[in-house]
Amino acid sequence: MTETNLDKPNTLERYPGFDSDMMEPNNNITIVRKNQREFLREKAVVDYHDYRKKFLTYLLKMGKNPNKAKGYSPYTVCQTGHRTARFDLWVWENRGGYKAPPDQDDARAYMEQVAFRDVTESTKGKTLGSLKRYSKWLQHKFNRDEWEFSWNFQSGGNNNAPRDFLTKPERRKIRQAALGKDGTPNYGTDNLLKADPNSWKYTSLVWTSLDAGLRPVEVGNAKVSWCDPENSILRIPREDSAKNEGNWTVGLTDRTATALERWIAERENHERYEDTDKLWLTRHGNRYGSNELRRILKDLCERAEIPHENRKMSWYSIRHSVGTHMTKERDLAATQAQLRHQSVETTIKYDNVPVEDRRDALDNMG
Repeated sequence: MTETNLDKPNTLERYPGFDSDMMEPNNNITIVRKNQREFLREKAVVDYHDYRKKFLTYLLKMGKNPNKAKGYSPYTVCQTGHRTARFDLWVWENRGGYKAPPDQDDARAYMEQVAFRDVTESTKGKTLGSLKRYSKWLQHKFNRDEWEFSWNFQSGGNNNAPRDFLTKPERRKIRQAALGKDGTPNYGTDNLLKADPNSWKYTSLVWTSLDAGLRPVEVGNAKVSWCDPENSILRIPREDSAKNEGNWTVGLTDRTATALERWIAERENHERYEDTDKLWLTRHGNRYGSNELRRILKDLCERAEIPHENRKMSWYSIRHSVGTHMTKERDLAATQAQLRHQSVETTIKYDNVPVEDRRDALDNMG
């Protein structure tokens, strides 16, 4: 069975701004996943394809707010699609074979299993959230009762304070360490792939993330056209934003703007960037994702002698540091703009001024 866009049984047509490492190399939102097609007979694949296509299209066009016909971002739809597809397959394998749609008993049994897996609460919360979106569509499409769960896992959303972030001294050390990290590989005189120590690639990538709090998907999405180093800003259009919400203008330090300007000039000399506007690519010519960026941060921590073994460090640690320190230095409005939050409620989690600072404020107030 061939893979095609909306008229064929495997993928949804590409939507502007969509990006996900999981969908490489074609970056399409998958309708029927490979392991599902291997489980199902041909007639069931046709039936399930039509069913799933309606669900994913609903999420894209109106799932977030049906009354306003406002959908989720393609990235969110991709992640929701992945988790609900895993759930569907589990139902088929464990509860009597293929059926669509599943019912509340199936959902409760699945979450019971997920609840006791050795995974983070955030992972459990994202699974729970995906099932709730699934239930919302079934209610809309088939007039089914909304699924109810006894579990209440948090997915790392608005009510959670950042789990870990870089302190101000650590941010300075990371910034300095990025200067010493080898950049884009070149072929040396012996035709072996060698890193260019004078490259501005990693410096620009890390410094821009330290200023803009770039999410992993935004590092992967970043384009040369976003950059305005002359005015020390990034201009992120709505179709490229991670949440597909609004056009954003993000401030950069002059040091970062200079690093970006030098990297943009340098990247023109590398063949892998000839046919793309992507700002940064891995040495294999792929866009960056969470795993690659986590390895970069780990390397920078080791170079800077920052302990990280017993901390929940990821690229989001950089983003959380921007939110935490920006809120402390300025206010929630500044943080909301810099981190590109559509709602201030998302930004409130950074309003966690340390108790000693509050004591100092009370002393100053008299």
